[in-house]
Amino acid sequence: MAVALIVAAGRGERLGSGRPKALVSLGGRPMLAWSVAALRSVAAVQAIVVALPADALDGAPEGTRAVAGGEHRAHSVRAALRAGAGDPVIVHDAARPLAAPALFEQALDELALSPEADAVIAAAPVTDTIKEVSADGRTVARTLHRARLWAVQTPQVFRRAALEHALDVPDSELARATDDAGLVEAAGGVVHVVGSDPGNLKITTREDLRLAELILAERGG
Repeated sequence: MAVALIVAAGRGERLGSGRPKALVSLGGRPMLAWSVAALRSVAAVQAIVVALPADALDGAPEGTRAVAGGEHRAHSVRAALRAGAGDPVIVHDAARPLAAPALFEQALDELALSPEADAVIAAAPVTDTIKEVSADGRTVARTLHRARLWAVQTPQVFRRAALEHALDVPDSELARATDDAGLVEAAGGVVHVVGSDPGNLKITTREDLRLAELILAERGG
């Protein structure tokens, strides 16, 4: 049975709130509560561990286990992984509160059906043209082929041994990581992709929060 790790230790300064981002109200309840509710609808999930700021552990929803997050994202994932038994492991950002249960199930199914894969990530095809620029940010070095570019999201699902191995690196290396699947790739693992729900936006600014409120209203949530 799977264990779900929700990364919720961000302070959310760009939201302009005095509380952790995951506890900011969305649709009448804390943002974190939406991800917890979605995961509780996934039959394979046996436990949910939430990595929160050390001074906000009482904000974890009932029935979840709270752990203190680290200074950087991957540190929070490692702390949560150590606190929760289960295999495979789902990692999800509380900042993506609109992920539907079906997206978690799709990622779990892909991992189960792909014995060669160590992880499966939700991602969306890039629609903008992407250019690589010089170190000074002034000159275009090359234009990347958009057809093969995907914007990485969460949830991400891992075989436990692969994630444990990927996280067993010095703290300085974890501090540079922006994506757990990237650590698995760096360790030689195979990562598959599933297409994401268009509504699986990441909330970073007040504008994102307002958009999420509109999406919830359209869903009747």
